[in-house]
Amino acid sequence: MALTQTGAPAVEPITTAEAKSQAHVSTAADNDYIDTLIAASREQCEIEQRRAYITQTWELRLDCFPSEIEVPKPPLQSVTSIQYVDTAGDTQTLDSSGYQVSTDSLPGRIMPAVDSSWPTTRESTYDAVIVTFVAGFGDAASDVPANVKLAVKVLVAHWYRLREPVVEGSITTGIPWHIARILGTRKNVRL
Repeated sequence: MALTQTGAPAVEPITTAEAKSQAHVSTAADNDYIDTLIAASREQCEIEQRRAYITQTWELRLDCFPSEIEVPKPPLQSVTSIQYVDTAGDTQTLDSSGYQVSTDSLPGRIMPAVDSSWPTTRESTYDAVIVTFVAGFGDAASDVPANVKLAVKVLVAHWYRLREPVVEGSITTGIPWHIARILGTRKNVRL
């Protein structure tokens, strides 16, 4: 399985002003740096939760069709297309009537339509199935849950204050425990 982002979020879940307020920054001199921290913090929190926050597009590549496709990066908004390499080696696009999508489950799932099965793919072919999908809570920062926004703000402030990866005499972790605790309330353990 390979997962590649093909369309990044158009906005971030928090604004520069919100991040600056959390970090107690009153000058505009570090705005670009704070914007970089916002994007990095969102990405780190998404990795921690195995989710997508703001609408983004992804490609999931599989070597064959499983009985059911679990779509990573919940919440799943929609499936754009499913392409596959047929037994002759040609790339085909599966008609959307050939499969059913559950956007309500975590993670999202895709199965063949009722009374049908997945098409046969070419054997010994890497990435024989490509699922293009859209994930995220929505297009706007207001669609993102409050605890996620808080975690992003706190991580921005943490990284703003501690610009070096290691502080002498301290124990390092991937993400500070209090931020992991905030995110843990929405962690998707199935992925």
